[in-house]
Amino acid sequence: MMRLELVKRPQRSMLFSALSPFIAFVLTIIAGAIMFALLGVNPLTAFRIYFIEPISQVWQMHELAIKAAPLILIAVGLSVCYKANIWNIGAEGQFILGGIVGSIFPVLFPQFEGPLVLPLMLLFGMVGGAAYAAIPALLKTRFNTNEILTSLMLVYVAQLFLDWLVRGPWRDPQGHGFPQTIQFNDSAILPELLPESGRANWGFVFALVAAILIWILMSRMLKGFEVRVLGSSPRAGRFAGFGLNRMVFFAFLLSGALAGLAGISEVSGAIGQLQPAISPGYGFTAIIVAFLGRLNPLGIVAAGLVLALTYLGGEAVQSALGISDKVARVFQGMLLFFVLGCDTLIHYRIRLIGFAAPKLETVPKLEEAR
Repeated sequence: MMRLELVKRPQRSMLFSALSPFIAFVLTIIAGAIMFALLGVNPLTAFRIYFIEPISQVWQMHELAIKAAPLILIAVGLSVCYKANIWNIGAEGQFILGGIVGSIFPVLFPQFEGPLVLPLMLLFGMVGGAAYAAIPALLKTRFNTNEILTSLMLVYVAQLFLDWLVRGPWRDPQGHGFPQTIQFNDSAILPELLPESGRANWGFVFALVAAILIWILMSRMLKGFEVRVLGSSPRAGRFAGFGLNRMVFFAFLLSGALAGLAGISEVSGAIGQLQPAISPGYGFTAIIVAFLGRLNPLGIVAAGLVLALTYLGGEAVQSALGISDKVARVFQGMLLFFVLGCDTLIHYRIRLIGFAAPKLETVPKLEEAR
């Protein structure tokens, strides 16, 4: 019998570390071509519709920015968690809670209008996302609970809570029974950047500013050094006086706040009201964005635009070729698979190990022993 074993390389290749996202993307394209061929579609035609047509006009670039903004915001927060070796998988739930808490003013106090409404909504959205992220942080530090499981399960709690709100106490009484809240007033709508050419709003600016600030934090500040040390060697971090529990809360709260900001920006910008579903899975896709960007906030901006294009491309091939829009999820899944696979082979090499067959003379020797 043979088995595979991963052996850590003494030194990883810096060249392949830099090329890993590009190799993963090429492998995804190859696998995607095979998938389109099996579906009976010309791969070249499918890729033109998937990657080129969605960004061929100015208004489509605005749509790309709308899709990329929440991905970048969430992913830069997750990058801090993952650099600290803290696995926040529940950004989708924090995104939803940010949208809910930030919507308190336009839903419950629609008569409250003025320049303070939108800043308060954004602040409440960040607080809501951070508070929801504090739950798995508390469980991990207090009871040593696995944060992957707790943060992931809380996603479904948030989704069900949103669904209950828009079908129950927050449902628009003039909405003809549809599960949605009232439309936000003008003071609660995130302004568009260039209204004459498209719908892109200030959420994209928030994403770029967040990426720059987190890059400065991670590369130029003591807190970023603390994150890297505790992520790579918790024991060395403890000797340096860095608190692991404090880092768990810091990473979760920062990540949750940015996810909450993304949630309320999406609700007040692209949607304009709360609905049963306010996210097509941004919180999960942002995990791919974070790793595709090598956990570097500036790289995450480029990765966010690429993954946003997969959403637009999925909608394009659905309308043009009659293919399910779930093909976008397939592309995202393949991309994550190849990114993680490339990273694994950069850090480890595969070794085949064989099992030796038992010797036959052991039975007579046992008889002699008796």
